[in-house]
Amino acid sequence: MADETIITSSAVGQRLESIGDVDRASYLVFNNNKVQLVSQITIGRSPDNNIVVDNKLASRHHAIVQKIKNDYYIKDLDSTNGTFLNGTRLPKDRYVKLNHNDKISIGNENIVIN
Repeated sequence: MADETIITSSAVGQRLESIGDVDRASYLVFNNNKVQLVSQITIGRSPDNNIVVDNKLASRHHAIVQKIKNDYYIKDLDSTNGTFLNGTRLPKDRYVKLNHNDKISIGNENIVIN
């Protein structure tokens, strides 16, 4: 009898193995700095934000990255010039799911999800 484990021999084990392969985002990259993803990250020009964007095109409180269940979402906070995700402007008052390697653009500053 072969020595098999639950990971390789059963449907449950195969499912568990595939879950382990998920490439989840764990940090943001901004100005060559890594910012650890936590339950909520605020982005804007004001110094009270978690990520301060020193750009006149950024609003004081521009956007928010929020963890909902096991995923991260971004929401524009009714900014004047908008928040862009992979070149597309985010709709107002809606959360949009973030994926690995997505690029958030605020003014001419970029934040990458890794």
